[in-house]
Parts: sequence; C-alpha cells; structure tokens
Amino acid sequence: MEIIEEKENDTAVFKLNGRLDSNTAPEFDDKISTSIDNGVRFIVVDCQALDYITSAGLRILNKTAKKLKPVDGKVVLCAMEDYVREVFEISGFDTFLPIFPDMQTAMAQLKTG
Repeated sequence: MEIIEEKENDTAVFKLNGRLDSNTAPEFDDKISTSIDNGVRFIVVDCQALDYITSAGLRILNKTAKKLKPVDGKVVLCAMEDYVREVFEISGFDTFLPIFPDMQTAMAQLKTG
C-alpha cells in the first residue's frame, strides 16, 4: 500500500492507495502517530484509491479517533468507494467516524464540527 501524507499546520491528509490490512496497518499507524506527536490535531483520510480495509485498518482509525479526542481533534474520511463504505457501515464505524463524499467537503467540515 502507498501512503501519501500532506501536512499543513495542525492538519494532515493521508491518501491511501491499495489495501489497508494486517500487513500495511502498522506503517499507517506509525505515520499517524508521528503526525499526532508532531502536533497534528485534525486528520483527513482520503480513501479514493483504497481498495480494501480489514479490521486491522479499522482498529488504527478507532485508535486515532480516541487519541485525538482529548486534544479536541478529529479524524474524518472521504472519497470512499461503496464497497469500502459498506465495511464501515456493517462495523458501525460510520456512526463515530464522519465520511464525506469528497476532499473539499471533508476539509470544510473538519474544524467546524
């Protein structure tokens, strides 16, 4: 999986390309943890090129949301294919991780609530 990170002030965008599974989740976790340790409070995960996600990937997103909550930060997702979104809906993760149709909408909503 390819992970592209773009950072501006207290916001990081992670563009995922490929499969987020038990093999690739540790690298994603490391990148997110490093960003948070360096002051990032808001994270957008661009899922446009995400082909597949397993429970290992979901765990990383859950852990990230919990880590950001005490600092009034948050993680949002965007540009998800229907078959990937279905995993979030079945697992109930869509109830606490906001999912937006595109990057522009996600960025606009990120700091407003």
